[in-house]
Amino acid sequence: MKQETSQTTQKTNKGIKKIGVLTSGGDAPGMNAAIRAVTRSAIAHNLEVIGIHHGFKGLIENEFTPLSSSGVSGILQNGGTILKTARSREFLTEEGRSKAYQNLVNAGINAVVVIGGDGSFTGALVFSKEFDIPFVGIPATIDNDIFGTDYTIGYDTALNTVVQAVDKIKDTAASHGRVFFIEVMGREAGLLALNGGIAVGAEVILIPESNTEHQAFDRFISKGYKRKKTSGIVVIAEGEEMGGALKLAKKAEQENPDLDIRVSILGHMQRGGNPTAQDRVAATKMGVAAVDAILDDQKSIMVGLRYGKIVHVPFNKAVKLNHSIDQDLLEIQRLITI
Repeated sequence: MKQETSQTTQKTNKGIKKIGVLTSGGDAPGMNAAIRAVTRSAIAHNLEVIGIHHGFKGLIENEFTPLSSSGVSGILQNGGTILKTARSREFLTEEGRSKAYQNLVNAGINAVVVIGGDGSFTGALVFSKEFDIPFVGIPATIDNDIFGTDYTIGYDTALNTVVQAVDKIKDTAASHGRVFFIEVMGREAGLLALNGGIAVGAEVILIPESNTEHQAFDRFISKGYKRKKTSGIVVIAEGEEMGGALKLAKKAEQENPDLDIRVSILGHMQRGGNPTAQDRVAATKMGVAAVDAILDDQKSIMVGLRYGKIVHVPFNKAVKLNHSIDQDLLEIQRLITI
């Protein structure tokens, strides 16, 4: 009978000896779990790993640090990113990218894993077209708005943060009979607002992807609040076309002077905190998959999750195509808000 073994199957790519890993754009809970997975998976395949601090800015300024298995111990449960993150205007220039390339060559780095969102992947795509160093992306953004993957690192943690915060706000709203306008992150994507609003039982949810939901506030006032509803929750995505929570609350006060309205902007608290189990597991799966993709000679792709399985999505699709909102969720919200 064949005996099972728990040993890791090593892949080899004679051209790849050393890889870099960086985090770019907005931070998201679970980035550290991805860094840990990339580092340990690469080491298991006899690769050296270099941590690049402050994203693409660190590529230009040569902020490189070797990573070891013990060096990424104890970071799995931490929010933020040990590699830090920053935006770099210099990387947008040919001169800046040329400097970054030379630093990679001098350090002997053969490939780079980029953990970030569509802006980070756009930078990696441009760089890969100009130079011969492959880039592989891991989607990490609390907005969950990257095309080609059902899930991005940080989304589940941020969603739970929203739910916990709004649950507490609902207590005081009910005590005082107030209507709260609560703004969550999502400048161009309303998934956090939509799912968060449904989870907390919001009377109204306003997101960039739908203009029809503005009528829901009027229905709530005429059919809900005036039927002795003592409080209400309006969840608004920060990039909502009609304006943020402050602007919409002011408009509502002018039109309904009898309402006791308050505004709460959750802000950057949504990006912080210990990542949930789902974010830790997803980050680990995608971190390992990113190293596998590099060893399989993949480049200019993002590793994602579709129906729980790893997929490869070309950068040009991930950054150019839109991640559509689930219309069924919108219909569910309209149905249950009576």
